[in-house]
Amino acid sequence: MPTQGPQKRLLGSLNSTSTATPHLGLATNQTGPWCLQVSIPDGLFLSLGLVSLVENVLVVIAITKNRNLHSPMYCFICCLALSDLMVSISIVLETIVILLLEAGALVTRAALVQQLDNVIDVLICGSMVSSLCFLGVIAIDRYISIFYALRYHSIVTLPRARRAIVGIWVASIFFSTLFIIYYNHTAVLICLVTFFLAMLALMAVLYVHMLTRACQHAHGIAQLHKRQHSTRQGFCLKGAATLTILLGIFFLCWGPFFLHLSLIVLCPQHPTCSCVFKNFNLFLSLIIFSSIVDPLIYAFRSQELRMTLREVLLCSW
Repeated sequence: MPTQGPQKRLLGSLNSTSTATPHLGLATNQTGPWCLQVSIPDGLFLSLGLVSLVENVLVVIAITKNRNLHSPMYCFICCLALSDLMVSISIVLETIVILLLEAGALVTRAALVQQLDNVIDVLICGSMVSSLCFLGVIAIDRYISIFYALRYHSIVTLPRARRAIVGIWVASIFFSTLFIIYYNHTAVLICLVTFFLAMLALMAVLYVHMLTRACQHAHGIAQLHKRQHSTRQGFCLKGAATLTILLGIFFLCWGPFFLHLSLIVLCPQHPTCSCVFKNFNLFLSLIIFSSIVDPLIYAFRSQELRMTLREVLLCSW
């Protein structure tokens, strides 16, 4: 990816190096002996990618098969699964090409490898941008379903959902192509980091507001039925724990990658920042892990989707 310390993983493999020298002009020995570099085996990349691929394919098949799931909410979840699927396929494909190049089983010109790398980079960047967009859209959809429950079906209609989906996909591919072409420009990295922070702030504000409303609703029910205060408190604690897990996983999986981008802008030649750059593969593996967790949070919690998935798996046997 163009945001990596060793900017081009494929070109680095063509030169028979697992990690190329960063384009930032920083020598390897400038990081110091204290620098901790977490090595991520290619086998782990493949394993995580394959698990994510299987999970998200199952989500797409289940939603496509069951007509009852053809609602805006499940359309957004399906698109999130497609985005995560693209992340997995792109990184798995890149890793396979790297292994073939290193083993000498694939011999090709550097120009061809460069073109292949650019295509994969566009797919990875586009799928990342679309994943973040659909995570934000899912949060907005849930917010509307709670605060505008009576008008939800008139606000969030299938035609509007489809237009939003098409717009997100087109914008993601368009901007990711621009990001790959102009990745050396500081403005591009700032835009990506700003986009991530905006999505994080949007999700945090919406989900915290939803939790507050849920706690108020639980308090009203407790007073109506004259239940104990501990019931409402337990509900709010459970909701807070769920919210912490949801936002925590989002931040932990995506945050290091965008921290990497921020440091490229802020301190490209500082030894400490260079140490962070060396762990880019770890940051990529966290994003793949996010694509594994997303179906568990947003899709498999639906009882109807699980029943459809069970039918699909039984039929396949």
